Amino acid sequence: MTLTNYWWLLIWIFIGGGVLALFIPKQQELVNGRKVERWTMPTALILIAPYIVWAGFRSNAFGDTGAYQKAFRECASSFGEIGNYLSSITKDKGFYLLMALEKSIFGDSCRLFFVLLAAFQLLIIVWMCRKYSEDYWFSIFLFIASTDYISWTFNGIRQFTAVVIAYAATPFILKKKYIPSILLILLASTMHQSVLLMIPIIFIIQGKAWNKKTVLCILACLTALLFVDQFTNVMDSMLAETQYRNVVSDYKSWNDDGTNPLRVLVYSIPMILSLIGLKYVQTEDDPMINTAVGASAIVCGLYVISMVTSGIFLGRLPIYISLWSQCILLPWEIKHMFTEKSARLVKIIAICCYCVFFYFQMHFTWGIL
Repeated sequence: MTLTNYWWLLIWIFIGGGVLALFIPKQQELVNGRKVERWTMPTALILIAPYIVWAGFRSNAFGDTGAYQKAFRECASSFGEIGNYLSSITKDKGFYLLMALEKSIFGDSCRLFFVLLAAFQLLIIVWMCRKYSEDYWFSIFLFIASTDYISWTFNGIRQFTAVVIAYAATPFILKKKYIPSILLILLASTMHQSVLLMIPIIFIIQGKAWNKKTVLCILACLTALLFVDQFTNVMDSMLAETQYRNVVSDYKSWNDDGTNPLRVLVYSIPMILSLIGLKYVQTEDDPMINTAVGASAIVCGLYVISMVTSGIFLGRLPIYISLWSQCILLPWEIKHMFTEKSARLVKIIAICCYCVFFYFQMHFTWGIL
């Protein structure tokens, strides 16, 4: 079951997803007080199931897989050992506790560990996209074709565990229930402390689309871009007493040349469309879309800064909100900002462009396709 031909990632979404979309009826639901049409949960799960399996049965040489296998083998294998084991862990203890609990309950199979973790991560993505996206199939396609799926379920799984826990706070964030939102973010921070960035963000993205807070955020990012050397010095000082104290020196010593400009362009499209079609966003006044528009502006700003600083470190931060802008906002924009005929054409063009990006990233950047 190990995935060796990565074209299957797209083959399944087109063939399997196409059959499910065409022949399985949808159902009516209430989301944010509005009656909407959504995929049934069993159908949504069928679409994502192969991706859970492939993430679990990845190649041992892929990304950080070897390091996580080593950590899993060395972690506690019984409940009685967990206390002593955690005392030896210096950061992100929540993730290693999760690892130890899984090993104590289900045994020492690394494959099963990866499968269960991928299931936890992807089921939250399924829940979010099914509930809030205008087009569930298109949202999952964007998640796969953007290579976020490969980047985060095959690699960076500790941070992505924190990411999905933060996304689970979406209903609370939309209803401005900040205490449960922050509690979930604090829980996620035991997996990866970088998720604490979400605490100020959930306040910044509140309100109408393109409000003063969003504009100020963009101006701050532009200022950081213009004074990038001073920005990195400030960042180095701010992180001095944290587990990320070596971030600036590390990415400079590794000759990290920043996030690929093509990726920055791809992730900036939802923000650009939200500006062009602002009147449609304002007329609809949907809380999820307003939030996603604010998120898209921050995503764009962070990626632009990471383009001239570090793709390895700063380029990993947008994932905490980029799925809102890419998988929720973009499908909405295509459906609501164009006529039905034009929307169909724009969607086809978007699918083709994302397939090209998928090939570029997988073949030229990573050399695995």
